[in-house]
Amino acid sequence: MEFAIIAAGEGSRLRKEGFNLPKPLLPLHGVPLIERLIRVFVKEGAQRVHVIINKQSPELKLFLEKTTFELPIVLIEEDTASSLHSFALLVKNNPDWSSCCLTTTDTVFRPHEFHAYLEAFQQHQHADAFMAVTPFVDDESPLYVNTNSQLRVEAFLDTATAETKYVSGGIYCFRKAAMNCALSSVEAGNSRMRNFQRALLENDLQVEAFVFDKVVDIDHLKDRVVAEQFLSEEIS
Repeated sequence: MEFAIIAAGEGSRLRKEGFNLPKPLLPLHGVPLIERLIRVFVKEGAQRVHVIINKQSPELKLFLEKTTFELPIVLIEEDTASSLHSFALLVKNNPDWSSCCLTTTDTVFRPHEFHAYLEAFQQHQHADAFMAVTPFVDDESPLYVNTNSQLRVEAFLDTATAETKYVSGGIYCFRKAAMNCALSSVEAGNSRMRNFQRALLENDLQVEAFVFDKVVDIDHLKDRVVAEQFLSEEIS
């Protein structure tokens, strides 16, 4: 399985709050977000990590090129219209992928839950897409996820219903059919990850969920406080 990180956003909200480096370099307990993700992937046996960044992030490019990791970083430097376009570019550039684990750079989770998630994906061979979900609502614009009792995804919603228990955690595992759906979704004019996820259901692909106790999304400096407290609870 391949591992990939979307780190092509502008981080405009953090810049307005005084953090003048690319968001992936925001430190949690002294470790940049993107470094933390890569080191988690290393522990899970990744052979390489694919990272897509934008062309306005020279500091991030330098960091990834100069930092010593235990595996190669396959870097794509490209301005894309959205996270979905970034993912589609990764898929287009790697037609030999049979499965991948994809995260956004600003998702913070407990490593042991991530390990269990990857193990479950390998066990659920019939799933085309395996989505991390959480009951912890932290995002400014959450994607709500409705599932049945077996955690098969039934709907991706912008607004919660009475049946809604979870939101998307920004961590995804995909097999070939789902990756092909990302390409066709972009070709159809979709420009948001959530619309691609809806397209998975519209195309009758098997989409399942895995519940994380908590996933923290970093959009503002105040979110760093929440994330560091969350990680401190893990350590203790």
